[in-house]
Amino acid sequence: MGGAVADEGPTGVEAPDGGWAWAVLLGCFVITGFSYAFPKAVSVFFRELMREFGIGYSDTAWISSILLAMLYGTGPLCSVCVNRFGCRPVMLVGGLLASLGMVAASFCRSVIQLYLTTGVLTGLGLALNFQPSLIMLNRYFSRRRPLANGLAAAGSPVFLCALSPLGQLLQDQYGWRGGFLILGGLLLNCSVCAALMRPLEALEQGPRRPARRLLDLSVFKDRGFVLYAAAAAIMVLGLFVPPVFVVSYAKDLGVPDARAAFLLTVLGFVDIFARPAAGFVTGLPKVRPYSVYLFSFAMFFNGITDLTGSTAGDYGGLVVFCIFFGISYGMVGALQFEVLMAVVGTPKFSSAIGLVLLLEAIAVLVGPPSGGKLLDATHVYQYVFILAGTQVLAASLVLVLGNYFCIGRRPAAAAEGAEHHQPPENGRVNSREVERFLKAEPEKNGEVAHTPETSV
Repeated sequence: MGGAVADEGPTGVEAPDGGWAWAVLLGCFVITGFSYAFPKAVSVFFRELMREFGIGYSDTAWISSILLAMLYGTGPLCSVCVNRFGCRPVMLVGGLLASLGMVAASFCRSVIQLYLTTGVLTGLGLALNFQPSLIMLNRYFSRRRPLANGLAAAGSPVFLCALSPLGQLLQDQYGWRGGFLILGGLLLNCSVCAALMRPLEALEQGPRRPARRLLDLSVFKDRGFVLYAAAAAIMVLGLFVPPVFVVSYAKDLGVPDARAAFLLTVLGFVDIFARPAAGFVTGLPKVRPYSVYLFSFAMFFNGITDLTGSTAGDYGGLVVFCIFFGISYGMVGALQFEVLMAVVGTPKFSSAIGLVLLLEAIAVLVGPPSGGKLLDATHVYQYVFILAGTQVLAASLVLVLGNYFCIGRRPAAAAEGAEHHQPPENGRVNSREVERFLKAEPEKNGEVAHTPETSV
């Protein structure tokens, strides 16, 4: 169905799963770190921005929300650019835009200008780096893809550990304007990472597969994709809220600024180990076909953590909350894109990821600002955490209940076919084998076969 044509690389070229793939993974690690950690790290500047511009919590929360909305909502645009110019040039331009946005933000005189520079321009630059890096990662890895996704996703907590205290230090030494200027210089490293994204054709030439349309809306015929997209959109409403407000929560309790910013470091440090661990476990031959269940559990764990974290009344309680939030958040981060590829399969992944990111962008624009509005109205941080936890728990229930009803209604033929598609016993499972196991019947003429796993 209508849309641009996506460049999916050559056929006949097997994913290296090693060699230069590790350099690509390093680039993805850095880009993922900047993309996901930046919207949280800028929250350490919120108090200073509120004082200078005379604005409230909800106004400052829009900065992070617009950043995330651009990161998610420009997915289809990124795919069109990649198709036209290739991954590496798009990422080079993205790094320059991200840097330019933060540099321009250091000269802003109103919060609206901050929305346009830090939110729109930097967000667009990060988006032009993030999605192409995922495309390259999936081209270079197959058998080791779950572990590669986990390691790349670990860039988010690693950079959060570094950027949060660095942001506080820069604010103390140079003010928020000087801090934004220096952070803009750091974002130029995204362009350096883009240079690592060597096209796979340069390693081994092969015939190019026929071009397919980017936004293939037939993915909505797959009940598994519909359930995943609905659950992901609901999850994003609350997933990013606690990291945005936890630093301000601690400061409101009288915690010194440096110790308050350290909370994000604690969260990020735990997250560093949670993501590769989740990727490793998901890559186990007997676990990988059931990754959707791990994803549902990760969301449930995260929602419960938010609800229990709402009872924290001192710095020690917030530290404990950040530890458990880091574990659950890391599991979600490591599994989300691996699960999406397992649900829809490789052929439709380019369409599915663009549509899912677009749906999540809408939720991102609502989540943190709604938390800020609630905080402005009640001045009680506990309510914000309860709201976020409820939303993430609801997403988990959508997956669990949807999975239950899909199992109850799946065709008998699919059930019989699933018995004949078991993971190989040699312990070497690649993405093609996972898709064959998940989809008991092959797709024919646009029809979608359903099993418990593909239906989530």
